[in-house]
Amino acid sequence: MVRTKEQYIKDLGRMKSNLYYDGKEIDRLDELQMPCLNTIGTTFDVFDDPEFKDLIQVKSHLTGEIINRFTHIHHNTDDLHKKQDMTRKFCQRVGRCIQRCMGCDAANAIYNVSYEADKINKGETNYHENFKKWLLRFQQKDLVAAGAQTDVKGDRSKRPADQADPDMYVHVVERKKDGIIVAGCKLHISEASVSDELLVIPTRALRPEDKDYAVAFAVPGDYEGVTQVVTIHNLREREHFPRGFVPGFTDSYLIFDDVFVPWERVFLCGEHQHGGTLALLFGLFHRHSYSGCKPAVGDIITGTAALAAEYNNIARASHVRKKLAELILVTELGYAAGYTASDLGKPEVFVPGVGFVPYGPGSFIPNSIYCNVGRCLTGENVFREAEIITDISGGIPATFPHEKDFVNPKYKDKLYKYITRNPKIAPENAAQLWRYIGDMLCSATGGIHLIGGYHGGGSPVMEEIAISSQYDIEARKNMVKAIAGIDDKLNKKRLDIK
Repeated sequence: MVRTKEQYIKDLGRMKSNLYYDGKEIDRLDELQMPCLNTIGTTFDVFDDPEFKDLIQVKSHLTGEIINRFTHIHHNTDDLHKKQDMTRKFCQRVGRCIQRCMGCDAANAIYNVSYEADKINKGETNYHENFKKWLLRFQQKDLVAAGAQTDVKGDRSKRPADQADPDMYVHVVERKKDGIIVAGCKLHISEASVSDELLVIPTRALRPEDKDYAVAFAVPGDYEGVTQVVTIHNLREREHFPRGFVPGFTDSYLIFDDVFVPWERVFLCGEHQHGGTLALLFGLFHRHSYSGCKPAVGDIITGTAALAAEYNNIARASHVRKKLAELILVTELGYAAGYTASDLGKPEVFVPGVGFVPYGPGSFIPNSIYCNVGRCLTGENVFREAEIITDISGGIPATFPHEKDFVNPKYKDKLYKYITRNPKIAPENAAQLWRYIGDMLCSATGGIHLIGGYHGGGSPVMEEIAISSQYDIEARKNMVKAIAGIDDKLNKKRLDIK
């Protein structure tokens, strides 16, 4: 069954309340959550839209039925290409993150890791079959899942098992015949408050002594023992000059208070070596999604900067053209890196010092180097992009009058007169642009987006670590040695003499 937006919202309305916002318990269909629901709802609205149909509709490898690509497991390079293009197209439609990729990315990571964990356990565990049963329901009911990865981490100088308080990372408290008991907290979990399911996975590489932290499972968003403390990121409401689309976003602290998880919903439990791989694979799939969403945001930023220049009547200035070229360059390089990551995708993972090795049951994993290059490049540029829009816009968005001033008959005509810079542009349209840029740069939500754009999917330092550890620098050094005529035997002789 492919759901409609109305069915998605209706299903959320049936869930128990375990959400808390600003000190009060709220319902999932609280008015504050509606902008977020409308944003994710777009992924249901356009399922049969000819403009989206080829990207969003895909055949399930489990059933052969047509499903939503946000619930799909990638099985070839075309799947990866279309996931990237679908993400870009959706984000262009809503102007920001489409918010449904986390569950898809976590599902693809777990699909591979659960298979490999069963292999090392020589058939004593059923993680992969457990996950496939969950996945079947995920696809057939067209569910939304949150990818719950980031732990509190406590004392950053200590690994999970070394923490004074074990709850600083989500961990297994007890293993029972029918399931496990888990405790801890996952935080910054985007759209968990509007998700049907929570996919919980590890956050880092783990040692044998960290085995209790190598746990992956799925529970409903309103599951017994789970409390969500929610932050809601909405723009200030407008009364007289509505936006074309009103996005909304939420994040949750997911508190697990000795939660019982039945074995059929457990996909990893104690396999520390695969816990680290699962953390890396989710980051990889999510950075690949970023190569679709960040170029879309780049498209929006480029369009915004170009309109600001036009409305300020400086579009032909050389410094404006240079800045627009810079925005385009980063946007399209980020997309190109993601496209290359798709094209080089294989059922393999990169092992430092070894190279690419087969991994998983045959689904496709995007190329790690290019996923990380694209994410790092675009993530590090979010504040530069804001700087460019600020430079072209000037101080207008920061001190722009409130909307009610533009309906006050005493001085509204004067206001429109004094905000006019380009005689070809209706001042009413100029006002809408400055309000929009004010939303982007001067609001609390705009600030949150800047931090999210920098850190979401992994901070640039994490991509830099992945790039430097996985790139074969020794091979490049050897290339130079051959070209320069360097003989390593001379180095060995020098050492032997000493």
